[in-house]
Amino acid sequence: MENNTFNFIGTNSGPWKVLHMNTLLGDSLKEIPYLRIEQSNLISHSTDIWTLKGFTSNVRYATKGEKEDLAAIQEGLGRPEASLAALIPIRKNEAWWNLAQDERRKVFEIDSHHTEIGLKYLPAIARKLFHCRDLGQPFDFLTWFEYAPEHEGLFNELLSVLRNTEEWKYIDREIDIRLQRD
Repeated sequence: MENNTFNFIGTNSGPWKVLHMNTLLGDSLKEIPYLRIEQSNLISHSTDIWTLKGFTSNVRYATKGEKEDLAAIQEGLGRPEASLAALIPIRKNEAWWNLAQDERRKVFEIDSHHTEIGLKYLPAIARKLFHCRDLGQPFDFLTWFEYAPEHEGLFNELLSVLRNTEEWKYIDREIDIRLQRD
């Protein structure tokens, strides 16, 4: 069985150098100089600056067709040319979690077109979503993106478009951490 749980560790050394951290909503995280990502066994503890835990899971709000469209053009993580990355931890408010699954799907796709928007920026921007709400973490999701320096403008555009959707009205904590492979 594959381990799908990961630690995002704010530390004093590692493969990803922090370029800047910007708290957009809610409480900030302590500033860090580096980030590393390791597989986790959920009970591991770190003496580093901070650790956020998350796990990969099935795609929850996409239809079969949307999932197939994403898989057809999504590039994998770790591409040599993708030397820039972003870790964006987010938390959604209780109003979001009080919605039924079909109501969340409506906000996510019908009102906000989340997958449709994301498809426009593939394959230039690779992404992976880590769930952490069920682990008792301070965020609901850890969103990880990797891209080449020449696609930084596209990445910023993607974030701007997403942050102006109906879905983002449910966000109450968001931190944008930009990184460069060291």
